[in-house]
Amino acid sequence: MGAVKKPVGRFAPTPSGRMHLGNVFAAMAAWLSIRSQDGELVLRMEDLDTQRTSDEFAQILRKDLIWLGLDWDWEMPPQSRRSDVYDRYFEMLRDQGLLYPCYCTRSQLHNVNAPHLSDGTYVYAGTCRNLTREQRNQMDRAPAWRVKVPREVYTVKDLCQGVYTQDLSKECGDFVVRRADGVYVYQLAVTVDDGEAGVTEVVRGWDLLGSAPRQMYLQKLFGFSHPQYGHVPMLVAPDGRRLSKRDRDMDLGQLQSRMTAEQLIGKLAFAANLTKTDDAISAKELATVFDWENLRKDEICLRL
Repeated sequence: MGAVKKPVGRFAPTPSGRMHLGNVFAAMAAWLSIRSQDGELVLRMEDLDTQRTSDEFAQILRKDLIWLGLDWDWEMPPQSRRSDVYDRYFEMLRDQGLLYPCYCTRSQLHNVNAPHLSDGTYVYAGTCRNLTREQRNQMDRAPAWRVKVPREVYTVKDLCQGVYTQDLSKECGDFVVRRADGVYVYQLAVTVDDGEAGVTEVVRGWDLLGSAPRQMYLQKLFGFSHPQYGHVPMLVAPDGRRLSKRDRDMDLGQLQSRMTAEQLIGKLAFAANLTKTDDAISAKELATVFDWENLRKDEICLRL
């Protein structure tokens, strides 16, 4: 018999600013889940948007994770340096006859009266799917590229949110995998990165639950196994706002001057129903009692 492979998790922050408390909670949940299984954790910087991200912020993120006691086993190259890898998978989709150019402008897309997913994505109506070659030749702008989706329902058995289903054709539509400027989008890059790293568990914020079926579809096309998903609740400010880097809501730069890492983790764990009190506790100690069954499912409002 071969050796049993360890589970592999990942934390994939965007280095566009200091982590706020919501980012910390998602990182903590990913770390706790994989360490409680004696698994391996991969760190990856999701810096596809090079105008908003920087190596400086990436280094601050690493230092903040170390301060929190959230270590990792190895780090992937950042997404901004993996375009050649994404090119190969893009061509794989083209070879399967699943890609087509989309010339819709942002304003045209937002003016469409269609429902939106939890991550803000609209349901694409297929406007450019059946354009003729002559019609495409008349366009005066560079296209984005979309992948065709089937009439197929994908089911996510989520560790936190339970069963979530999505009919790709009705609730999503054909989706973009490469922007008009040649930059690959989140859905393709994340799927490729997780697949190549052998990730078996993806833990992240609830707002990305709607992305999971699209990624499962791409995993199927690329020959990757489906990971286990866990979408943890969002942290909100006392007034109900979603936390934002832009607003500097409870970022670690402020929190580190007010409390220790153990005190912060203790308060987060208590608010998430992982502990009975908000006493200080280290990430390592918390991993020994972590249980998905106890984790709170709805939004968390934390006052520090």
